[in-house]
Amino acid sequence: MSYLLRRGASYYARLKVPTDLVAIVGKKEIVKSLGTKDLREAKRLMWPVVGEWNRQFDDLRARRELTGDDKADAVWQHYSGTLERDEQTRQSMPAASEIEAATASAMEHAKREALDARDPFAVLDASLDVRVLKRRREQDAHSRRVKLELMRKHLMAGETALIADEVADYLDRNKLLIDPHSSNYVELARQMMRAEIEALQRTLERDSGDYSGIPKDPLVKPAIGATRETAAPGERIMDLFEIYARENPRGISADTLNQARRDIGFFLQYVGDGYPANKIDKKAVRGWKSLMINFPVKATESKAFAGMSLQQIVKHNEKVGKPLLKPRTVNRYLASLGAFCTWLVSQGYLEQSPMHGMSLAKEKKVSTLPFTTEQLNILFKSPLFTGCLSATEWSKISKPGNEKIRDHRYWVPLIMLFSGARPAEIAQLSIDDIRQQHGHWIMHITTEGNGDKTVKTAGSMRVVPVHKELVKLGLLDYHAGMKAAGQTRLFPQAERNSRGQMIAVFSREFGRYLTRIGIKKGRGLSLYSFRHGAADALRRAGHLDEQFGFILGHTGGTMTGRYGILPEGMLEQRVKLIDSIAYDDLTLKHLASM
Repeated sequence: MSYLLRRGASYYARLKVPTDLVAIVGKKEIVKSLGTKDLREAKRLMWPVVGEWNRQFDDLRARRELTGDDKADAVWQHYSGTLERDEQTRQSMPAASEIEAATASAMEHAKREALDARDPFAVLDASLDVRVLKRRREQDAHSRRVKLELMRKHLMAGETALIADEVADYLDRNKLLIDPHSSNYVELARQMMRAEIEALQRTLERDSGDYSGIPKDPLVKPAIGATRETAAPGERIMDLFEIYARENPRGISADTLNQARRDIGFFLQYVGDGYPANKIDKKAVRGWKSLMINFPVKATESKAFAGMSLQQIVKHNEKVGKPLLKPRTVNRYLASLGAFCTWLVSQGYLEQSPMHGMSLAKEKKVSTLPFTTEQLNILFKSPLFTGCLSATEWSKISKPGNEKIRDHRYWVPLIMLFSGARPAEIAQLSIDDIRQQHGHWIMHITTEGNGDKTVKTAGSMRVVPVHKELVKLGLLDYHAGMKAAGQTRLFPQAERNSRGQMIAVFSREFGRYLTRIGIKKGRGLSLYSFRHGAADALRRAGHLDEQFGFILGHTGGTMTGRYGILPEGMLEQRVKLIDSIAYDDLTLKHLASM
C-alpha cells in the first residue's frame, strides 16, 4: 500500500506532497508513526491520517486564491479596525480640564525656576510644553487629512505602497498565500484603500462631534460570507471530533464513527482545515449542502476529478455528467455533521445547532423486502450453496460446478435466516463465541474477546441460541473443525474493507449474485432480506415486536449481553423463541446431506 510504510516492526503513514505544494510545505514527503506493529490496525489508522493530510493540502491550495468572501472580510475589518484605533487614540488624548491643570502647574513651576535661577527662558519653555500638549488633537487631525489626500491620489494612480503593511498583516493573520505581484493582491490592496478612505472620512466627521456617518462607497459594508479565521490549538473541528468519538455519547459503532469522520472531512474540504468549530453556522452548512447535492458519486475515486477541490469537481461534472449523490446520501452527510454539532452545543462550543431544517426531503424509500419461500428455494439450490465453477470469482460463483463454498459466504445467509442477526455480527464471531450454556448451544454477539469486533450499539451485544435447523445443517460440525484446526475466528476469511466495514465486499457482491441467478430485479432484496425474513417469521409464530426486539439487538445494553451469562430459565425462553423461526415449504435437506 503506497500510503503505508514499515520501519523495523512499526508502521507509519506516508504521503507524497503534491509538487505544487512542496515549496510551501518544505518537504517532498510526510511521514507519521501510527503507533502500532499490527498490519490490520495500521491499515485502519492510516486512512484518517491520510485523509487529514489531503484536507490540509486542499486548504493550502485554497489559501493561494482570494475569494470574494476574503476580500469583503478584509475590507470591513480594515474599515472597522481603523475607526476602532481612531477612537482609542481620541480616548488617550488629554481632556480640556487636564490641559488647564497641566498649564497652571507648569507655569507655577517655571516661575519658581526663573526666580531661583534668574532664567528668563524658563517661562517660555513651560509655555511651549503646554502648547504642544494642546496641539496633539490638531496634529492628529492634520495627519489624518494629509493621509486621506495621499490615499486618494495613490488610489487614482494605482499605487499600493501606503496600504502594503495592512494587506500583509491581513494575509498573514489568515494564512493566505498570495503573490504580491498578482492581480488578486492588487485588487485586495485597492479595495482596502477604499475602506481606509471611508474610515478617514468618518474620523474627520468625528472631529466635529458627528458619529452618525456611514460608508458611502458601496464596496464598504459588513461582510456576511465565510472568513478564514483559524481555530485555536486543540480546537480545530477534527481535534474536537476525536474527543467526540472517544466520548461517543450516542454509543454508535466504530464503523459509524469512521463514516462520520469521513463525512465531516468533506465539510472541512469546503470550509477549510483550520475553520473554528464555533463558527459553524447555517450559511456554511447551506453552502456545503449545495455542493453535496450536485456532487458526483465516488468522485474522489475517479481519475476524471483527480486533484480537484469540491467546488472544482462540481463545476467539472457539468461537462462530465457523472451521476449525483442521492438525497439519502446527502442526508447521511448532514446527519453526521448534525450529531457532532449537537455534541458541540452540549460542550459550549456552539449556542445552537445550525442543522435544524437542513435535511433534504426524503425520497420515496424502497424498503428492504424479505425473501419469498420460492426465492429462498431457488437461492439455496443455486451454485453458491450447492457447487460452483470457481470459489474466487463472483462471475463464476453463479455458474454450476464442483467447487464447494463453506466459508462465511455459505454460513452467514443461513445463520441470518434462523437468527435475524446482522451479517457483520456473524462474520466477526470467534470460536469461543459459539459455546454451550445450560445444555444449549448459543452464539454470543459481543465486543469482548480478542480481535477488533464491533457492534452497532451497546444493545446489540446479546445471546442468541443456535437454531435447531443450523445444527442439522452442520454448523456445529463446522465450528468443531475450525477449532480443531487452531483457528480463533469462526470465519477467518471474513475481512474488513479499507473503511473498517466487515464483509462489505461480500454484502455488495451478494446483491449482484441475486441478480445473476434471476431472483432480484431492481431494488429491495439484499443480504438484509434474511434479517427481515426472520423478524416476519417471529411475527408469524405469534410473537409481538417488543417480545423479540432484544433477539435482533434492538434494546438497551446490559451486562448480560456483554458477558453472555444467562439464567437457565431465561435461556430456555430464548431457545423457544429462536426455534419458532420457521419457513413453510422451505427445503434445505439437500444442504444437510452435502
